[in-house]
Amino acid sequence: MAQKISVDAMGKECPIPVVMTLKAMKGLTEATTVETMVDNRTAVGNLQRLAEEKGCTCSVEGDDGAFTVSIEVPEGGISEGDDQAFVASCTPQRKNVVVQIASDTMGIGADDLGKQLLKGFIYALAQLDDPPATVLLYNGGAHVSCEGSDSLEDLKALEDRGTEILTCGTCLDHYGIADKLKVGGVTNMYTITEKLAQASLIIRP
Repeated sequence: MAQKISVDAMGKECPIPVVMTLKAMKGLTEATTVETMVDNRTAVGNLQRLAEEKGCTCSVEGDDGAFTVSIEVPEGGISEGDDQAFVASCTPQRKNVVVQIASDTMGIGADDLGKQLLKGFIYALAQLDDPPATVLLYNGGAHVSCEGSDSLEDLKALEDRGTEILTCGTCLDHYGIADKLKVGGVTNMYTITEKLAQASLIIRP
């Protein structure tokens, strides 16, 4: 009778259930049932694809919120393959959202209000479940990533979560604040243009 291995991937988003299951499957030489518990249909589908990729049979029990995916690893173990590429195929693609900040104020009107609005906007960006891929700062927006800006902590929080923060070098030089940059890196107009051209969504406050 085949031995069983249980993998608890409840509450885990892909590709984590696939990675956990693949780890359990590797190195097996005896016939083994690997039972993975997940709570979403995306994970179920990816685990079914994993079974097919590895030459194993697979069955699914349960319904929304609680599934058990059973993968039957045959005697002799699983077939070889490009596991890294397979895991990558199970990873949700992040939207390439680019935020361009061209001023140290938001909107047209009172500058003091505009500064307050921009500060609130950048704070809100840092609270998003899915933060933008890139924040581009140029012209007057270059001040926002420099010493004295009220938004430095929020920009640093975005950077810590994987957002690329880029400030125009020409703009920093023009305003004489190149030595005051406190977050992110320096970029040029070619990269700014490239980032905007490749964006799936551009947000300009």
